[in-house]
Amino acid sequence: MLCSALAALAWGFLRAWGFLWGCGAAEPTRSWERTDQLGAGSRTLLVTAHPDDEALFFAPTVLGLARLGHRVSLLCFSAGNYYSQGEIRKKELLQSCGVLGIPSSSVMIIDNRAFPDDPGVQWDTEHVASVLLQHIEANGINLVVTFDARGVSGHINHIALHAAVRQQDSSHFPQPGCSVLTLETVNVVRKYISSLDLPFSWLQTQSALFVLTSEEVAQAKRAMSCHRSQLLWFRRLYVIFSRYMRINSLHFL
Repeated sequence: MLCSALAALAWGFLRAWGFLWGCGAAEPTRSWERTDQLGAGSRTLLVTAHPDDEALFFAPTVLGLARLGHRVSLLCFSAGNYYSQGEIRKKELLQSCGVLGIPSSSVMIIDNRAFPDDPGVQWDTEHVASVLLQHIEANGINLVVTFDARGVSGHINHIALHAAVRQQDSSHFPQPGCSVLTLETVNVVRKYISSLDLPFSWLQTQSALFVLTSEEVAQAKRAMSCHRSQLLWFRRLYVIFSRYMRINSLHFL
């Protein structure tokens, strides 16, 4: 049993490095996605809680979906006003989305007291679901991408978005013709080993896996650099070491 597990792990390392990496390269030499269950050309809505979520966590997904011909739009549920920087962060978000290929006309920022950027405030699940459903119906969305139940960082606002899409009431989700894809939360070790996480991601079962090239990683970093108000020392380290700047694994609900 142990030998089989070790053999599978070794195969994953060799397959991932041999298929995606050039000799001596620090990042994959070509973009790649495992998307057997994803169609092409969907109207996709990325749902985030704060300005910078799209760059910190979802850049591989946004760029990967664009490669598949998806029309990606963004719905951000707060202006990120926790430190009274909401107006600045709105502008930064639009700049970041521009770098990632999402036009400003496809970005909606909800600046509502019902959804404060505050880790101490629980957003009302029904209210979030209602707003999201209206946006889906108004824009003909057939794929929603958001956080999983652990919210990647554990932020209560991230988790609130997942709770909303988990609504089983017939007036909410799941909606006919609209699928929900959630970003997998990995343990803290995997989270901060950068591209070294690829073999582990390869061996896991997921609905979609997106991996960026070195050029695309640089693009993701440029998007994050637009969020100047948020570039504190620990986020700079995050950009360097986090696998979420390079790799996204996702699961359908």
